[in-house]
Amino acid sequence: MLEVLLDAALDTLKLLPFLYVTYLVLEFIEEKAEEGSIKLVRQSGVLGPVIGSALGLIPQCGFSASASNLFAQRLISAGTLIAVFLATSDEMLPILISSSVAPLAILKILGVKLLAGMSAGLIADKLFRLCRHEGERVDLHEMCKEENCGCEEHGIFVSALLHTLQIAGFVLAIDLILGAVFHFVGEETLSGLILNKPVIGPAITAVVGLVPNCAASILITELYLQGAMTAGSMMAGLLSASGVGLLVLFRVNRRAMRDNVKILAYVLVSAIGIGIALDLLGITF
Repeated sequence: MLEVLLDAALDTLKLLPFLYVTYLVLEFIEEKAEEGSIKLVRQSGVLGPVIGSALGLIPQCGFSASASNLFAQRLISAGTLIAVFLATSDEMLPILISSSVAPLAILKILGVKLLAGMSAGLIADKLFRLCRHEGERVDLHEMCKEENCGCEEHGIFVSALLHTLQIAGFVLAIDLILGAVFHFVGEETLSGLILNKPVIGPAITAVVGLVPNCAASILITELYLQGAMTAGSMMAGLLSASGVGLLVLFRVNRRAMRDNVKILAYVLVSAIGIGIALDLLGITF
């Protein structure tokens, strides 16, 4: 166990500088782009799912929450909101970059999320007829703090450092658990876990991805990097992992709870279906 602990600690320490640089860049992008992104998606009209999916790929703090708030006020369509949810990468991108995953593999993963968000969102706008109730208005900055989604008001350098330490803590905990499994059970057992099975693997990870916390996307990404799940299972979990977006939707759109359930179900079914399709096609990243 001492060896497992040391390996996990060393692996996490190696990630710290890469994580910090990644989050520093993302904090800068967020500071410059968040307000413009919200304005753009609000004015996107019938192209909402296309714009929402493209903007959702940028790891912006609270963007999925902002989209939920815009939907509750009926300023964007259900398809646009769904596109944002499916495309949102949450903590996936920083983990992949800091883990030295090949750039082409990262681009493929982002490409699948982009196409999934666009297509599912455009189809949703043709299918859904939702209630016209307006949701309550909320202070998204305050909500972001409450839900601990990473928004800080200490400047980008301190904010990036705090975010790095928070994510590093999650990574260390996950690496310890996986290291213990490798040590006591064996790598073959881990690779044969249920998450590597067709159909049921994507279904389980998609449900896990719905957890409104950054730990979900970190867990799914780390498990994939360790070979504990298929590419389809990984994508299913990351497609449904919209950060705190769904949580905010259920909070601000209370008068149209049936619509919230429809959106949640649509996101879940889309994520599972795409994950299964990737496994059947034998696609890897």
